[in-house]
Amino acid sequence: MSRFPLVAVGAVLVVLGLIGFAIPIFTTQETTELARIGELKLQTTETTSHISPPQLSGSALVLGVVLIGRGFTLKK
Repeated sequence: MSRFPLVAVGAVLVVLGLIGFAIPIFTTQETTELARIGELKLQTTETTSHISPPQLSGSALVLGVVLIGRGFTLKK
């Protein structure tokens, strides 16, 4: 098995875990069209907040570190 895939996936997980700790709450917006009469459009924008649990961020960080370590200890 090659080292690169393990190290690459581990690095991505470490970055995602750090981002999850740095920005635990993020919002998204969705615009929907309610009605259209000729050129007149009625739209509404709904804002939703999402919370990333610290356990998820921590798990991604730990798993990423483990995968990176395993990738570096593999023999060719």
